[in-house]
Amino acid sequence: MTLGSASARPTSSRFPSAHSLTVGGRLFLIDCGEGCQMQMARFKVPFPRLDNVCISHLHGDHVFGLFGLISTLDMVGRVAPLHIYAPEGMQKLLNVISDFFGAVKYELVVHTVKCKEPVLIQSFKSLDIYAFPLRHRVETYGYLFREREPQPNIVKEAIGEYNLTLEEIGTLKRKENIIRQGKEGEMIMLEYEKLTYKPFEARSFAYCSDTAPYPKLKEWLMGTDLIYHEATYASDLKALSKTTAHSTSKDAAELALAIGAKKLVIGHFSSRYRNLDLLLEEARGVFPETFLAQEGMIFDIPQNVSIKKKR
Repeated sequence: MTLGSASARPTSSRFPSAHSLTVGGRLFLIDCGEGCQMQMARFKVPFPRLDNVCISHLHGDHVFGLFGLISTLDMVGRVAPLHIYAPEGMQKLLNVISDFFGAVKYELVVHTVKCKEPVLIQSFKSLDIYAFPLRHRVETYGYLFREREPQPNIVKEAIGEYNLTLEEIGTLKRKENIIRQGKEGEMIMLEYEKLTYKPFEARSFAYCSDTAPYPKLKEWLMGTDLIYHEATYASDLKALSKTTAHSTSKDAAELALAIGAKKLVIGHFSSRYRNLDLLLEEARGVFPETFLAQEGMIFDIPQNVSIKKKR
């Protein structure tokens, strides 16, 4: 869900950068601009479920809301640790809270992000999170959330047809062939690819803000289903986007097209744009499946369930 879509200067209708992401029942916050907790309350994002915050960089429009959020979580009695992934310097910022307002009663666990290429920063049962560098005026990182490939399911009819044992079923689920000895001593192989099927396709989401166009992203994000990419300016301000190390809506669309994305969401809009139609039309001219990040909007990645094989 988009909680904030503005760039450095908020407007009366757009808050600074903040987004929530729900994967497998887990809630993540990606960037936390000023007013983020107000937006979470407004759109009923459940505070207690939040355990992980990913910060792209330490510019105010991406981090100022974190201090109020941390304080509120303390006031409502949070006891579980809050994990924060961010570039170097985040701990110094958090020390301001404890130095001036006292330490909160729950643990703030800071994970410093530092990499020159994609690196795994956290793993859960069915989800891996990677950080990757972006190209901005300060140290900045994007985040890639990728579901793990599911374990294959066994074709139901094959269990009885081949009298599969529990051990053999485990072998197939590990994507290994079964080797049996026949009555005449010959070796019989049961191929896992013929006796199993993938229950669903793993999904992925990439977050890219703020950044100038960066060619390496085409390789790192290839095949990503949904990508959020900043689109601070329209193409007529290309020179300004280079000076400020930002992207145009066309830049964002070209990346989405290059990586074969299914859907592109653009945000981080300059306050000069009261009407965002120009940015949307420009991006859709390159990549038709482009949408505006607007406060309260939810962008879903449907789970593509495989059709079961039948014997």
